[in-house]
Order: sequence, then C-alpha cells, then structure tokens
Amino acid sequence: MRSSGTFLCLGSGAAFGAMAVFGKLAYGAGATVGTLLAVRFALAAAVFWALILAAGAARDVLALGRERMDRRRLMALALALGGLALVVAGAGTGALDPRGTALGLGAAVAYSTYILVSDGVAARVAPRLLAALVCTGAAVTLTAGSALLGELRPGALTAAGWGWLACLAVVSTVASIGLFFAGLRRVGPTTASILATVEPLVTVVLAFLVFGETLGPVQLAGGALVLAAVLVLRVPRLRVRVAA
Repeated sequence: MRSSGTFLCLGSGAAFGAMAVFGKLAYGAGATVGTLLAVRFALAAAVFWALILAAGAARDVLALGRERMDRRRLMALALALGGLALVVAGAGTGALDPRGTALGLGAAVAYSTYILVSDGVAARVAPRLLAALVCTGAAVTLTAGSALLGELRPGALTAAGWGWLACLAVVSTVASIGLFFAGLRRVGPTTASILATVEPLVTVVLAFLVFGETLGPVQLAGGALVLAAVLVLRVPRLRVRVAA
C-alpha cells in the first residue's frame, strides 16, 4: 500500500510540475492571473463532481493519527532539500526580489499547513470528495475575488488559451490533487511532502523541453539528489549506520 502511495505522490508532483508550463502558455494566450485561477478551479470542480456522481456516493473512513520522524525520512529530506537548493541555484536568476521571496516563503508555510490539515481530513473523507470540496471552495473564492479586482476577463482568452486552461485544470489540478490526496492517505504527510519535491524538478525539465531553457550541471546534480531522496523512501528497511 505504501508502494502505491509513493507512485501516487510522484504522479501528483509531476502533474503539479507541469502547471508552470501550462500557465505560461495560457498567459501568452490572453489569460490574466484572476482568469487563470478562477477558470482552473471552476473546471476542476466540475470534473470532480462529475466523477463523484458517476461513481455514486462517496464513502468516508474514520481514522486519525500522527507520524514520527525516523532516520530514513531524515536522510530523504536532507537529500531532497539539497537537491532543490542546487536546482534553484543552478537557474542563475540573479538577485532575489524581496517581495517575491516573501510571497514564496508565505506560500511554503501555507502549503505546509495545507498538507498537515489535509492529512487528518484525508483519513476521514474519500480523496475524490475531498478534492472536489477543495476545488469548489477555491473556485468560489477566487472567482469572487478576481471579479472584485477586475482581473476576471475570460473574454480575452483565445481558443488556445481555453485549451491551456483546460490542460491546467485536468492535469495540474484534477490529476495532481486527486493523486496527492490518495497518496497522502497511504504514506502520510512527511513522506508525501518529501516526494512532492519532484515538482520543481519536473518544471525545470519541461521548461527545457518546451521553451528551450538551459539545464546546467548544478541543476542536473540537484535533480539527481531529489531522485536519490525518492529511492531512500522506497527502501523501507534501509538502516543508516554511523561508524563508531
């Protein structure tokens, strides 16, 4: 069961990693930030509810627990963080923008809280139903907020823009969120969080393939460390020995 959870989380990370590429293509086809977010979650919510109706009523499972950090997870976490640092450093973006850095750190804190809260909820609610509720809430709030700010302009989208937003909704929302909640239920928040670090790696690789962005040796080394972290998590009986 944990093995299937690992692959579910990796699939989720890969689907999330495609989001930046779909988003950039959608922006180039007339999407605003507000339009992208509102349409993305509205389409995703519609798909999730359609799947739920097609499958019948959702079933809940009652359970709740917390995890303990062990040496295997600590090793995987260290490898993943080191790999991410190399992937970001290898991008050579120059000086950090203070506002962008603050927003990025805020997003990390919010996402960490989201994972921890989702762990408890995912143990009691079917993953598909939970994903539908998340997307519905996001669609309602983001549509209202974007409209109030004047950022909701779906009429400006070209046909290609609608296509990229559909890809964003199906691949980087329905597939990614559904796989993540299903994997989270099997492996827990710690392992799921570490496995999610494949997301920026996938983004970098896709940017190289789609936009021709350069992959340097530092980024390749970082990607290797992230993959090593995944391998560490896939070996449940690994023992870390410290020389006396």
